[in-house]
Amino acid sequence: MKQDMTEEKLQDGIRYVRNDGGPTLGYSLVSGVKIVEKDGLFFKDLNQNGSLDKYEDWRLPSEERAKDLASQMSVEQIAGLMLYSRHQSIPAASHGWFSSTYGGKSFEESGAKPWELTDEQLQFLARDHLRHVLIMTVQSPETAARWNNAVQSFAEGTGLGIPANNSSDPRHGSDSSSEFNAGSGGHISMWPETLGLAATFDPKVTEKFGKIAAKEYRALGIATALSPQIDIATDPRWFRFNGTFGEDSRLSADMARAYVDGFQNSAGDNEIADGWGYESVNAMVKHWPGGGSGEAGRDAHYGCGKYAVYPGGNFEEHLIPFVDGAFKLDGKTGKASAVMPYYTISVDQDGVNGENVGNSYNTYLIQDLLRGKYGYDGVVCTDWLITADETPSKDSFLSGKPWGVEGLSVAERHYKLLMAGVDQFGGNNEIAPVLEAYQMGVAEHGEAFMRSRFEQSAVRLLKNIFRLGLFENPYLQVEESAQIVGSPAFMKEGYEAQLKSIVLLKNKAQLLPLPLKSTVYIPKRYTPAGKDWFGFPTPETLEYPVNLDIVRKYFNVTEDPDAADFALVFISNPKSGVGYSQEDADQGGNGYMPISLQYKTYTAEHAREHSLAGDAREDDVLNRSYKGKSVTAHNTSDLDAVLDTKEKMKGKPVVVSLLLANPAVVEEFESAVDAIIANFGVQDQAIMEILTGNVEPSGLLPMQMPANMKTVEEQLEDVAHDMDCHVDSENNVYDFAFGLNWSGTIQDARTAKYKK
Repeated sequence: MKQDMTEEKLQDGIRYVRNDGGPTLGYSLVSGVKIVEKDGLFFKDLNQNGSLDKYEDWRLPSEERAKDLASQMSVEQIAGLMLYSRHQSIPAASHGWFSSTYGGKSFEESGAKPWELTDEQLQFLARDHLRHVLIMTVQSPETAARWNNAVQSFAEGTGLGIPANNSSDPRHGSDSSSEFNAGSGGHISMWPETLGLAATFDPKVTEKFGKIAAKEYRALGIATALSPQIDIATDPRWFRFNGTFGEDSRLSADMARAYVDGFQNSAGDNEIADGWGYESVNAMVKHWPGGGSGEAGRDAHYGCGKYAVYPGGNFEEHLIPFVDGAFKLDGKTGKASAVMPYYTISVDQDGVNGENVGNSYNTYLIQDLLRGKYGYDGVVCTDWLITADETPSKDSFLSGKPWGVEGLSVAERHYKLLMAGVDQFGGNNEIAPVLEAYQMGVAEHGEAFMRSRFEQSAVRLLKNIFRLGLFENPYLQVEESAQIVGSPAFMKEGYEAQLKSIVLLKNKAQLLPLPLKSTVYIPKRYTPAGKDWFGFPTPETLEYPVNLDIVRKYFNVTEDPDAADFALVFISNPKSGVGYSQEDADQGGNGYMPISLQYKTYTAEHAREHSLAGDAREDDVLNRSYKGKSVTAHNTSDLDAVLDTKEKMKGKPVVVSLLLANPAVVEEFESAVDAIIANFGVQDQAIMEILTGNVEPSGLLPMQMPANMKTVEEQLEDVAHDMDCHVDSENNVYDFAFGLNWSGTIQDARTAKYKK
């Protein structure tokens, strides 16, 4: 039965057409796309040829549509589909790494609206056929929605009308100083960091986060999450520790499964097919085959940290969160739709070809292991900038990271990745080296082989767009986006998760909970000038580390320790750098330094005499040992603040609030204080709720807290649970799955399942 075509036009020049019993179509009035009718139903004529192609027929399975579209695409269009943009800010910054222009001018000078496309974006969408855009900062949900509509309108009118698949790194961290109010919303709901989700030891909390985050992502125009990070963090010094679910493979697998299920599954009217639908977001799990065993805790964002080592022979355990978690979902989508390998060279783990190259370049790890043994046929996307040239500095975050293939050209690196089984190149906006790589393949294998290889990747990439309904309607209604993102209900769920993530480590003489309106002394926190992990300078600060207006709702605040009933000191775990010093190298050393988890100056007396891995190139260092070298934590003043406050309080209680991104050596201050609560990124208010007993603590440590740096040096980078743990003055052991509530050590179903 023929249905009448009813259209409604909304803002941004978008028109909607409704199908009875089928999807609503959204298209731009300026894209040139028309609506075609067949069998009494309506379809978008995306290639504007006046007829219904298979890829335009929403009744067909995604696989069939993707194959039809891939067969119609030029080599240039497929090469563009393989690109994944560098970080985009909306609106673009005027200076620095993330800057761009509008009509050749900065945003401030141009008069452009914040949602307009930059010159760079117009170029990579049109000239380079790029369709995967990484969004970093957005001015507001409304701006994000309107920018999405502008991108989708432009893409719809270009070539075959393939929509943009916008993506994001995790963006749900907490603004500690903001107040939670059950009736108010925010720019986006606030949750603990990934390590904090792990501290709940409750996969249901993580799945709920995934469901809510997916709704917010889709309302922002984001269809792919570059998360979760499911590496098991088996070296406690790794600076990406807090992005993981901790060191335990079983907990990480359960959390990974819950996270991906939450993001990917749509249900009811929102489901299109096989669990995918209008509330689904592709999850790109990272980092295959696990990046948590960098030698001495160094990270592969930097040239000094390119090697993952396996002195415990424990490579297989690092695969568990992938093969038993993200690839074995409870929901109907089955497995995570994309995988990102890490930058690292997994040293001596290629038993077939014997290659020590970055994981994405390694045919054994991608083709034989991931795709062959484990049958993974989703998208494999490299981490960012691995095809770019390295910089001379080994501690530069912004360097290219072509680890193990430094001698190849940029195009040769793309070709090697294609032959290893990779589908997509992270942080590459330019089509030229991909086309050059294609021609290399033609010369070696022939045109038919390379065309087939390109179409194979195109189908994988296109399925992740088709399954979410973006070909039918990639557009957003701005008011609706504003209502969804950071809604009061979502803010409440995030806040409750924060409360569940806080770990009570010490409670001497049952000091906590404290009476409401007790008088508290809170020292200011000093932070010396330094650099962030991008290498950008950070200023010296001396300021209150907490929103005092929030504190005053629970306690009376005084600047006089003598007038206080107790003191509350806010500190974070020690931070001592990335494990490399250019100054040491300039003075004739090898440049390599210890990474310390203690506050006082640390001398690496127990480090290895010889590193396990090294670069044999003439201009580099083979032995990367730092034995005998010393380093001091950048925030050593945190320890001073605790001990100084102890003296000032003259025997009255001292409570420490410890923000953890890594395990920390707490023996330097633990015996001097009465209570310690640890968190992994929460609002100040959540800490006050615990301190006053409005909420009972229930979080558990998702990692071990080491007794000292000797046990840190002697643990094996690839092995979990292998350190001597701190034992406090109350004889509690700060081991994996330890936490206190008001009754004492927590023993419940979670500890019965996960505790070692």
